[in-house]
Amino acid sequence: MEQVYRVHLGPARCGADLGDGSERGLYVDQDTILRKLGRPHRQINLMYCYYPNDEGWPKRAHDAHAHDNLTDIWDYPYDDYFTYKGGIGGNLEDEPFKFMRDVRRHGQDVCLTLTMDPFLDEEHISAVCKDLAKFGRVQVRVNHEATGNWFSFNKRASYEEVAAFFVKVCKVFHREAPNCRLILCLDGCKNANDEKMEMEDIFADAARACDIVSVDRYMALHWGYPVDICDFGGNSHSRSKVEDIYKMCKKSYERYAYVNNGVYKPMVLSELNADADVTGPYDQAEMFRKFADLLEADEQNWLSGFTMYMFRDRGRLGLEIQDPNNANVGIKQPLMDTYREMIHEEFFSPKMEDKEKAAFPAKLRWGSFEDSDGIAVPLKLEKTPVFFELFFKDSLKDANLMIEIGGEWFYKAPGVECIDLASAFFNRKIEAPTDMTLRIFAPPASGENDENQGDDWQMNYYYDLPGLPEIRIVYEPIEK
Repeated sequence: MEQVYRVHLGPARCGADLGDGSERGLYVDQDTILRKLGRPHRQINLMYCYYPNDEGWPKRAHDAHAHDNLTDIWDYPYDDYFTYKGGIGGNLEDEPFKFMRDVRRHGQDVCLTLTMDPFLDEEHISAVCKDLAKFGRVQVRVNHEATGNWFSFNKRASYEEVAAFFVKVCKVFHREAPNCRLILCLDGCKNANDEKMEMEDIFADAARACDIVSVDRYMALHWGYPVDICDFGGNSHSRSKVEDIYKMCKKSYERYAYVNNGVYKPMVLSELNADADVTGPYDQAEMFRKFADLLEADEQNWLSGFTMYMFRDRGRLGLEIQDPNNANVGIKQPLMDTYREMIHEEFFSPKMEDKEKAAFPAKLRWGSFEDSDGIAVPLKLEKTPVFFELFFKDSLKDANLMIEIGGEWFYKAPGVECIDLASAFFNRKIEAPTDMTLRIFAPPASGENDENQGDDWQMNYYYDLPGLPEIRIVYEPIEK
């Protein structure tokens, strides 16, 4: 082993985010996702609703307002997402906070998609700000797809009122939750040759107030799910050309900048996929790959991130389909392998830059998957290892760490004494002596930042790494 260095984790050219749970599927724990995809995401999108003054709250809408005449999935008094259990008199040990902690201890940020009653007062908004104070660099997507007509906030308020409410939310968050950034999600341009975005003028102030701009785009979608079956001749689905969707997204980016007086804000696609209900599983994977290829080939590099919608889905919008016999089991789709390969490519991978030499104890800083400081350990491997283990003893035993080697990431939870890295080489054979680097980062073990760590505690978490784990590398079977 050679000298240990500091390493900086920086942004990818395009960040890869992932939706985990919604009206269409349950939350899947981050250990499962990490092992199936081999790397953390920039952020995980959690989808919730907040209608605290409604009758039946906080029960989920389909439980509080069950009826037999369901015409579509949004046919309830409030949106049928999981309900946000925080706010005034809320419980931070319930949803979504227990999932937010899981996301953050695995080295990812939270994007909280939150549909809200557009007539909530500042006291309710302020309570949400207080809830999120300890969760690092949170992105909050309030009342997304705001130019649509399916969510409850659009059914109970005019578009002008929805836009004004978003501006009010931005003002409260910017004042009270400096760790949070607000995402405005409109429908954007409906065609690549549109002169303006849909309702561009109505939402102009909202576009100026937000921190990040967004559209949701599906290259194919069966919006009639789960009420009807997508079939030939039906009228509850559509399919577009990948190139047309790409141009529409990019044109929306340009129009957002126009509305914002020529200033380009970060642009994300907060939901992106093709629905295999329409395309079948093979074209779904091919269409997503084609969209990614267009991004990589575009020299403008206009998109800061996209969110794959989603990991496990009861329908066919996921990397997995939820097993109808067991909700804890996912059935892998062809899209899974396509997506896994894609997010390991350089274009979608975070940049890691080795810095000056490090000494122990080494102070590690976790800001986000786009801005953190860890340590790098240069190694020379003779050939493919049969055993590659890290042993965490004494004071290292309680560390919460994310570990990377050769593009594969591993999680070490507090209390775990041994991590096996051999799987990083199952699909990567080493035939000759090779230089590699082991990198270690330390996100917060509790999933929360520590308010006692200094003035920047809402943005950064610090951990003093006392030393290195013992490294065991063996190149032959124990017995032949």
